[in-house]
Amino acid sequence: MHNVKAVKPTVPLIVVSFFAADVQAGVGPFLGIFLQAHGWTPDRIGTVLTIAGIVGMLVTAPAGALVDATPYRRTVVAGTGVLSVIAAVLIWLSQGFWTVTFSQVATAIAGAAMGPALAGLTLGMVGRQNFDRQFGRNQVANHAGNIVAAGLSGWLGARLGMPYIFALSAAFGAACAASTFWIPVKSLHRHFARGFAKQDGDDMTETRADSLRVLVKNRSLLVLAAPLAAFNIGNSAMLPLYSLAVAASHTADPSHVTATNIIISQIVMLIAAACASRLISHFGFWHIIVVTLATLPLRAVTAAFVAPSWGIVPVQVFDGIGAGLQSVAVPALVVHLLHGSGRVNLGQGACRGWSRRARV
Repeated sequence: MHNVKAVKPTVPLIVVSFFAADVQAGVGPFLGIFLQAHGWTPDRIGTVLTIAGIVGMLVTAPAGALVDATPYRRTVVAGTGVLSVIAAVLIWLSQGFWTVTFSQVATAIAGAAMGPALAGLTLGMVGRQNFDRQFGRNQVANHAGNIVAAGLSGWLGARLGMPYIFALSAAFGAACAASTFWIPVKSLHRHFARGFAKQDGDDMTETRADSLRVLVKNRSLLVLAAPLAAFNIGNSAMLPLYSLAVAASHTADPSHVTATNIIISQIVMLIAAACASRLISHFGFWHIIVVTLATLPLRAVTAAFVAPSWGIVPVQVFDGIGAGLQSVAVPALVVHLLHGSGRVNLGQGACRGWSRRARV
């Protein structure tokens, strides 16, 4: 009888990260084009996106606190996948204001919970010392998932119609939920997962976490919050608006335009995420984060002064560099700042609230 080589626990984690791409982002910029084709005005679309954005910002910290508190972190990830399926089905069935709003709120909640939940699973599996490297691999898989989802969305939108993009989003959500339970329970250390500096086997008595005030007492975390919030304000709406500007020029199919925007940035993000761990170890967290912040004004100036038909590549390359490095550097920095407090995932959720962004 042949021995079957066991699969490393990190492999299913990478698979979950791949399918989590569409769960975190939803249909993103495709939504505005879809609703516009169904008679929605820009202000109505903006109202729905604003409501969803506010909800997403408000629930990220509580979602992180939930990940710290519960031992059922795989279930949290699976639940976000189910939410994304519900959101996609709702918007496919009806384009009424409240149905679409509820759909986008569900998407926002799923995206808010997915970030800290994946960070908690990663930390619980590999510990603090290996978190930067493994989370970088997760992000590479995540960006690869975005590339595949964007490419398929562009093809489906052009060939079969925009509604099939929502079917694809539902399929990704279902795959994410199912693959979560491929992760072995025994591979997750409950103390590691919330940032306690002790191993499970040392002492099985309950370890007390720091007060919730640990977030406001940590000066480095507060310094990080301000630029992340400013970055998000300037960056979150840029891709949807830029996609609409390109589509308005009638030079190409809107689905292809939006997919091209996403794919360009995600390819650069994938490369940046793959290099992030080494760059962090060489230059340090703060220098890398400063570089990510500098990409925003460069992106904005390019978008403002370069014609949409020519500006897609540089605009999205700048976005890919900034977001790709930030997607690894920020969660890794939070782990290092809050490790030992038992509130690491609360910090992850808070930082996601400060840097909440649209699908890119």
